[in-house]
Amino acid sequence: MQNLLLSYYGDDLTGSTDVMEALELGGVPTVLFMRKPDADLLARFADCRAVGLAGTSRSESPQWMDTHLEDAFGWLRTLRAEICHYKVCSTFDSSPTIGSIGRAIEIGRAVFTQACVPLVVGAPQLKRYTAFGHLFAAYRDRYYRIDRHPVMSRHPATPMDESDLLVHLSRQTDLPSELLDLATLRSPGRAAAFDRLAAGAAILLIDVDSPESQALAGKEIWRARKPGGHFVVGSSGIEYALLSEWLGNAGASASFPPPGAADRIAVVSGSCSPTTERQIRHAMGDGFDGVEVDPVELVSEESDKAIARAAAAGKASLQAGRSVVLYTALGPAADRGAEIDRQEGARHKLGRGLGELLRALAVEQKLKRVIIAGGDTSSHALGQMGVDALTVRMPLPASPGSPLCVAHSSIAAVDGLEVALKGGQVGTDRYFSAIRDGLGGEQLLCCRGKSATRPLPGGNPGNSL
Repeated sequence: MQNLLLSYYGDDLTGSTDVMEALELGGVPTVLFMRKPDADLLARFADCRAVGLAGTSRSESPQWMDTHLEDAFGWLRTLRAEICHYKVCSTFDSSPTIGSIGRAIEIGRAVFTQACVPLVVGAPQLKRYTAFGHLFAAYRDRYYRIDRHPVMSRHPATPMDESDLLVHLSRQTDLPSELLDLATLRSPGRAAAFDRLAAGAAILLIDVDSPESQALAGKEIWRARKPGGHFVVGSSGIEYALLSEWLGNAGASASFPPPGAADRIAVVSGSCSPTTERQIRHAMGDGFDGVEVDPVELVSEESDKAIARAAAAGKASLQAGRSVVLYTALGPAADRGAEIDRQEGARHKLGRGLGELLRALAVEQKLKRVIIAGGDTSSHALGQMGVDALTVRMPLPASPGSPLCVAHSSIAAVDGLEVALKGGQVGTDRYFSAIRDGLGGEQLLCCRGKSATRPLPGGNPGNSL
């Protein structure tokens, strides 16, 4: 593949599709691979200007990262994209033992032999903001410092108890860090300050609190890149920042034909989020059948029986012409994580079990569209479905970061399946219903106005997809 603008590794699957959506919205054709592709699979997407690799590192240990990330980053470096992005969640939830962003930076910095790694977390498009190093995020139209966020401060695996991101990172790595704060970013001496700070640090966090500061961050990241690929870390705010630099004020034109309604869909959820709880309850009041799946049984030695029972219940609903949502929890009060975690690797097994369940229903019932809810769940569940790659079918403007995708697979019954993957905090209450209905009240059709008059870097014009 030639003239790649960007390659990336997503630390979970929903985060990986978030990046793909941001790029496609900017007119950059993108493919997301589930694992390192062979030459034939890679060649099928030769027209793409960005390539992603979906991972699971957000829910893995530093030891796992030592084994797997070096290989993944090494492969991405061979693509020689201008920028290589390690994508993390915009809530930055991580710890020294689970999903360590600090350890990932250490590995990427070594693979790319790079002195300083730029870090951007703020993404106004997702209602995430950084100001003087502190992270803020929205929840139900109110804004919170991340250590006071009603959900992320109580995350079951990686609660955020520190809003200063560089202090948070210092618990995960000894690498020296600096901050390019909002005041300096907006000053006439921005470029000189960036270079001075980068010369003395291994990690440089760049504040983003608005489209204006985002554009300035993108300008500096693009200016600082090195030949052969420049390693950066952050949320999809990286992509939005770079798109500002690549396209300027011209914007991009991208239209996506409406997918239409599906007669019935299946949803599997391993999320304990209150957002997902509201979505499940709304769906069950809007024509979906609900099937509770015992998460402890799903990770036990009796998991095959649990999957078979859930599949039978789901099949009965689908055969009756109804959509179905199969869930392991209805909100934080139903979280049984303490019981699950008694068994090593149980959370991964739970995701794989839900993937087996969804694949059985999708193949047997010849479904057109499915949904997986839960960031960690999505990564492990989709891995069980025989999907090789994803491309964007339809961005969802009302639920940024969770596009409807198309699966590419060597399995005929899976190839072409429409898949939506959503993190726990993503989406309005009627998310599941809106995906079933195709357009619904969420206005899924996405078509932006002005055509790009400024070409993408590398001499290719902005694409109208």
